[in-house]
Amino acid sequence: MKTFLLFCWLPLTAQAACPTLLNQQLPGLMGGTVDLCQYADRPVLVVNTASHCGYTPQFTKLEALYKRYRDRGFVIVGVPSNDFHQELERNSDIGKFCLANYGVSFPMATKAHVVGPDAIPLYRQLITVSGDAPRWNFHKYLIAPGGTTVTSYGTRTEPDDPKLIGQIEGYLNGMLAPTPSVPPPAPPRLKAISGS
Repeated sequence: MKTFLLFCWLPLTAQAACPTLLNQQLPGLMGGTVDLCQYADRPVLVVNTASHCGYTPQFTKLEALYKRYRDRGFVIVGVPSNDFHQELERNSDIGKFCLANYGVSFPMATKAHVVGPDAIPLYRQLITVSGDAPRWNFHKYLIAPGGTTVTSYGTRTEPDDPKLIGQIEGYLNGMLAPTPSVPPPAPPRLKAISGS
């Protein structure tokens, strides 16, 4: 497990509340879009998935994790990828597979590259921030509420791993408040204006 802080300081008001990392829209697997900005105040687990991988049964635990915590604001975003040559060809087939075999109800993006020069912007940013690229399917990135902290969990970390669960619960309970490792810039000094 690797935890890294994202150095961004944004005012937390209205539209400006979307952190840079989450200021993205991904095409949805079954249509529509997955607007990551709508999850800016929640913990988000981003997972690169594949339908024909030895780790594909992790979908069962991912779905259980999502159902356990979704009412408290937790969200999982699945990103199917064929970068490791184990994903179905068509997005519609991936969607049918996930629903029929695992009952996946968490948001899923369309098939995308998650490593290399063709990686989508979200994954390029996750890799840059964490210093850890997926080496296989079902690599997990836990993004803290506010998008300031990213923790990387490798493929072998199961979705019900006590450390992962503890971190999710900590964010949901407000006990693990993400804080940047450097203080935010000081506000500009106000000049006194004398009226005479």
